[in-house]
Amino acid sequence: MNWQELLQTEQQRDYFQALLAEIARQRQQGIEIYPMDEDIYNAFELTPFTDIKVVIIGQDPYHGPGQAHGLSFSVRAGVKVPPSLVNMYKELDNDQANFHIPCHGDLSYWAEQGVLLLNTVLTVQKGNAHSHAKLGWEKFTDRVIELINEQKQGVVFMLWGAHAQKKGKHIDTDNHHVLTSVHPSPLSAYRGFFGCKHFSRANDYLLSQQQQPIDWQIKDQQKEQQHKYQVD
Repeated sequence: MNWQELLQTEQQRDYFQALLAEIARQRQQGIEIYPMDEDIYNAFELTPFTDIKVVIIGQDPYHGPGQAHGLSFSVRAGVKVPPSLVNMYKELDNDQANFHIPCHGDLSYWAEQGVLLLNTVLTVQKGNAHSHAKLGWEKFTDRVIELINEQKQGVVFMLWGAHAQKKGKHIDTDNHHVLTSVHPSPLSAYRGFFGCKHFSRANDYLLSQQQQPIDWQIKDQQKEQQHKYQVD
């Protein structure tokens, strides 16, 4: 199984055709929708099906200008790091020895190592959270999770908050490792996200499955660029 097969199969279904038609209609009306069309499937492009080790489930994309780029919790470098991701960095700083909090929020490096950063809804209207809920994306991402559950072994699922936990309620815990906590949002992080140690626990499990652990340290792109100029 690869993502191309999944996408092609689902895109032929009536519900998906209706979903794409509605998004196209809204764009034609001048409604600003995030992310851009070319970024909607970034989670799948950066993390091939065969490479999945960890799944981190988010809700719908960020709805501010320039934020969403197709990866849950992630924003491109140069965009202010959102509060939930700030708290994820705080937990990583507590959980991982020698972790240095980066100055940006681009999680592409995780995705390239096999961390599927999956939102349950893949598009949103500008400034209107959950505006594309119930359009059909949930059915599509249910299928994504179902395929991972059925066709992969030893995947770590990080289910933060009630929404993600409901989304992952059918995961086979005999074949996969499920980590649950409250959401890293400032509204709930102090009720159990801080101190959950999900990142080290994920790596411990991967090692127990003879898999390469995730390097959670995100390189500081700005400093790397400065270093490149100094070297050049």
